[in-house]
Amino acid sequence: MSENPLPISVFHMLERQIGRKILVILDQSYGFEGILAAITNEPAGIWLSEAKATVLRSTIARPIPQVVSREERSEIFINLGSVQRIEVLHEK
Repeated sequence: MSENPLPISVFHMLERQIGRKILVILDQSYGFEGILAAITNEPAGIWLSEAKATVLRSTIARPIPQVVSREERSEIFINLGSVQRIEVLHEK
């Protein structure tokens, strides 16, 4: 039996967010924004629909990274092994 490197609770948390808009940060200056469409266990990952590649910037005056540009990407698969942070975005 292969061991799953991610706790099951991570998958449960993500399953509750299906259909919501999320921001997935891959490194300090790059990520993806889109609607969480599906979650896979093997390989551990998520599918985003209506995805946009995002560029993030932070400065000394604003240390929390802000989205500075977006580029349309349609649908995309993201391996959870390369994700630093996932944020659920609330509609205004």
